[in-house]
Amino acid sequence: MAISTISTKGQVTLPAGFRKQLGMEPHDRVLIEATDDAIVIKRAADFFELEGFLGKALPAAEERKRMLRSVSRRVEGRKG
Repeated sequence: MAISTISTKGQVTLPAGFRKQLGMEPHDRVLIEATDDAIVIKRAADFFELEGFLGKALPAAEERKRMLRSVSRRVEGRKG
């Protein structure tokens, strides 16, 4: 157990020991859930860690390239 303080911006620092134990790095995302009298913080899965859950997947680098191309086309107003 550790104690942390809420900043004036509502931020809480996760102690280094917990971050190291869970393999968390800066910019990792977390899920926050309120229970009756507690707040539970869990690691959020990285989208690209879900590789293959819908079937055969491409390598993560190729998935990222395809995603970026798709987003670029949508931003430019093209479809496909």
